[in-house]
Amino acid sequence: MADGSAASALRPPIAMLAELTHRCPLQCPYCSNPLDLQRRSEELSTEEWCNVIRQAAALGVMQIHLSGGEPTARPDLAEIVAAAQAAGLYSNLITSGVMLDEAKLATLKAAGLDHVQISFQDSRAAGGDLIGNFKGGHEKKLAVSKLVREAGLPLTVNVVVHRQNLDRIEEIIDLALALDAHRLEVAHVQYYGWALTNRASLMPSRAQVDHATEVVEAARKEYRGRLAIDYVVPDYYARYPKKCMDGWGSQYFAVTPRGRMLPCHAAETITGLEFPSVREGSLAEIWASAEIFNRFRGTDWMAEPCRSCEHRERDLGGCRCQAFALTGDATATDPACSLSPHHAVMLATAQAEADSGDPDYIYRR
Repeated sequence: MADGSAASALRPPIAMLAELTHRCPLQCPYCSNPLDLQRRSEELSTEEWCNVIRQAAALGVMQIHLSGGEPTARPDLAEIVAAAQAAGLYSNLITSGVMLDEAKLATLKAAGLDHVQISFQDSRAAGGDLIGNFKGGHEKKLAVSKLVREAGLPLTVNVVVHRQNLDRIEEIIDLALALDAHRLEVAHVQYYGWALTNRASLMPSRAQVDHATEVVEAARKEYRGRLAIDYVVPDYYARYPKKCMDGWGSQYFAVTPRGRMLPCHAAETITGLEFPSVREGSLAEIWASAEIFNRFRGTDWMAEPCRSCEHRERDLGGCRCQAFALTGDATATDPACSLSPHHAVMLATAQAEADSGDPDYIYRR
């Protein structure tokens, strides 16, 4: 459990990730959804989601990110957007775009949608359609991105990068500029769940990462004021870990399609933990009192070398999901940290897998 000082200093969350469904026409091999995908029959109803949204606003949440799977697979998406608007939340639709058209987009905007984030799998159609295992997907995304801007909605382009597309980082930036995007997220694959299964096909080389980092830094300067670029060095080549979700149970939470409330969207990859359901308790009660939310709050839970590390308040031990995936122990130091006893093995694994052959993906199904 977190120490008393951490509990007394608990602040309300600022954002909620609403995973409305795990249904998706794409089959990306790095999908952040769990390996055990939830069925449509298990999903929260329209009214249940609307109730969750009202509770989130009362708790202090200001932003709602509508995700999946593919959130536009929900026929009630406009009703959910309207509930967010009525509750005073800023709504961001995170979508592949392949199920959107001009009429659906107009309906969502009329319901109060504030922002659209479209995921691209590559800067080129061949690579994008291969990763998503969806023929014609890339061209559809281009068309929908244009519709978003014509509708007057701000656009974020998200591209998950890995060995197969990272060499096209310049093209990825050019794509975001051509689409008149406000933001570009260059998101290195996070290796748990489906991505861990496909790690040997996705891991970039250090040379690729170093080149991409240089390109992004130069582009940030060149396009400042025109295009904001979010970019984080991948964990496997980092010296120190990133603060997970700005701190476990600190500012964000996720709700899964069947109503489990999570401190991190990937938390279910840590086996042996119990995740409370919004069908059985209020968001406020779960946020403040649930054992899973307090489990890794603050620093009191840490073992060495994190406990006595000068960086412990900066990174809060790094990613719990990654620690569990690579060591089997969610309390272990994130292997991305150079002080972790597992760091050398992690780095050697990355280097070996970056040298592997052509992709042989295990698609999300």
